[in-house]
Amino acid sequence: MTSIRSSIHRVSLALTVSATLVLGACAVMASPPAMTTGGMLTDAAGMTLYTFDKDAAGRSACNGPCTKNWPPLMAPADAKAQGDYSVVTRDDGTRQWAYKGHPLYTWAKDMKAGDTTGDGFNNAWHVARP
Repeated sequence: MTSIRSSIHRVSLALTVSATLVLGACAVMASPPAMTTGGMLTDAAGMTLYTFDKDAAGRSACNGPCTKNWPPLMAPADAKAQGDYSVVTRDDGTRQWAYKGHPLYTWAKDMKAGDTTGDGFNNAWHVARP
């Protein structure tokens, strides 16, 4: 009987430790920088994200005055690539999220979540889609 109790105790302890490790790992996993809403990528506020045809893979071509209309989806200094999301360093040294190598932006003229008024702008800006 003592042997069975001892085995049960060890199994219970092993399960408790395993559960703690799994939950701890989940707590430190960062949430993705964008979400999919209605078949398109959106930021945390639900605003549509866009890509720019003039960007090279891993490099933003929208700098200076361009960012007034097309604000980059900024990444914190400690952001790390995760899944299809990577981080690119902009010309000014700040960091921006990219999806499959394409830097992501919002459009200043989108007024509410779900607006897509920047899609097709100058035949160079497109809604980002997963």
